[in-house]
Amino acid sequence: MADDELEAIRRQRMAELQAKHDASNDQQGQEAKQRESDMRNSILAQVLEQSARARLSNLAMVKPDKAKAVESYLIQMARYGKLAGKISESGLIEILEKVSQQTEKKTTVTFNRRKVMDSDEEDDY
Repeated sequence: MADDELEAIRRQRMAELQAKHDASNDQQGQEAKQRESDMRNSILAQVLEQSARARLSNLAMVKPDKAKAVESYLIQMARYGKLAGKISESGLIEILEKVSQQTEKKTTVTFNRRKVMDSDEEDDY
């Protein structure tokens, strides 16, 4: 009996420790994401004018993946020192057009016309 009770207590304690460990990992992950988000926002605030930042936030509501791509592009340019000053709204529009051209998806439509099994094809008018 003592061994069974001891084993049950060990399992319960291990479950508690794992739950505590998972909770701390989740919290650390959330904190890391928050720090990264804050860093991105501070860099974008330094790089973009207010009107350009408003346009980018509007784009993020409609197309979040494209907005992330543009943000990453701007942050990368800022890190390498390729930006002379703050980017205006017209400059952001040019960057958006470049990104749109690079990520443009070309669709093609093909028609497969099926021939009908008809013995008298000459009679078609």
